[in-house]
Amino acid sequence: MLKVLRGRFFWKILLTHLGVILLAGIINTAVMNLSLGKTFERHLGNTGGAAQQGTGKERGKGLYQNFSNAVNESLVISALISFGLAGGTSLLVSHWVTTPVEKMTATSQRIAEGDYTSRVPIQAKTENGDELRRLADSFNQMAEKLEKTEIMRRQLIGDVSHELRTPLTAIKGSMEGLIDGVLSAERETYTGIYQEADRLQRLVDDLQELSQVEARTFKLKYQLVQIGSVIQTAQTRMLTQYQDKGIQIEVSIEKNLPPVRGDEDRILQIILNLLSNALQFTRPGGKVVISINKEHNEIFTSISDTGTGISGEHLPHIFERFYRADKSRTRAHGGGSGIGLTIVKSLVEAHGGKIWVESEVNKGSTFYFTLPLDSN
Repeated sequence: MLKVLRGRFFWKILLTHLGVILLAGIINTAVMNLSLGKTFERHLGNTGGAAQQGTGKERGKGLYQNFSNAVNESLVISALISFGLAGGTSLLVSHWVTTPVEKMTATSQRIAEGDYTSRVPIQAKTENGDELRRLADSFNQMAEKLEKTEIMRRQLIGDVSHELRTPLTAIKGSMEGLIDGVLSAERETYTGIYQEADRLQRLVDDLQELSQVEARTFKLKYQLVQIGSVIQTAQTRMLTQYQDKGIQIEVSIEKNLPPVRGDEDRILQIILNLLSNALQFTRPGGKVVISINKEHNEIFTSISDTGTGISGEHLPHIFERFYRADKSRTRAHGGGSGIGLTIVKSLVEAHGGKIWVESEVNKGSTFYFTLPLDSN
């Protein structure tokens, strides 16, 4: 599309310049024809006396000289008028082209100085041609994305600071209690400090993982993966945690599923994160069901729980980093860091798949994701 636009804009500018040249030629010709009669009459109209008294050769030279003077004078007059009008036209065309570029330059300078709310003004639909308008629209879209990125950066700093502050405060308070003798040096005290330090470690690991998947700096180790086997591995790893909480986990796998092409470890990470999320928000006595089947050229996986569910206002934001539908839940209380689902979404999309969620409050949630089949 950009190549097409560049081509169209190139031809518009070229045709505009050719039009200016043609205009100059037409004006030059018209003025010359209008002025040639008078200049001819002035230079040749009264040559009879001198020309007739000389020889034929002398008369020819005089006639040629006078005709040359008439043509040159006419050319000078027509050139001055045509170049003046053509220059004025070129000035208008230059202003027509450079005005939106100057606006974008000024806006880009303001954005570079940190004003991400700046936009290129667009007054009319046809202002400065379709291509320049589209360029201005694209520039404004870029500025809008930069503004959103800056807002997300500030929010990320605030979220990380909040997540780090809680365990650090707990560790500092426990250490101060030990130093002042308020807390006894017992196993329970050290266990609490260790748990908070472990909480910090997990948060740092999650942040590092998030930075890698969002920047796509990791490399997927592609191979043929039987996703049914990956599901069974994930079920085995999570079974003890599910049993301890009294939650039933069921698996339904369609027979003879073809393999997908992807990174087995990353696919396992996707499923483990979704199962951990379902475990956190499902009450004891509940159930989680994993279903896998083939649809068209994709493997379709769903993980359903009978948990607390998610209200409609939170669903569009559920894959955003540090977002929690229940603000009262923290990492310490099983709410996680709010990073896991963001990582899952990035990993699914890195495999060329899609992920979404459907939920109803107090009835549970179902996370769906697809992975493309091996095309070979």
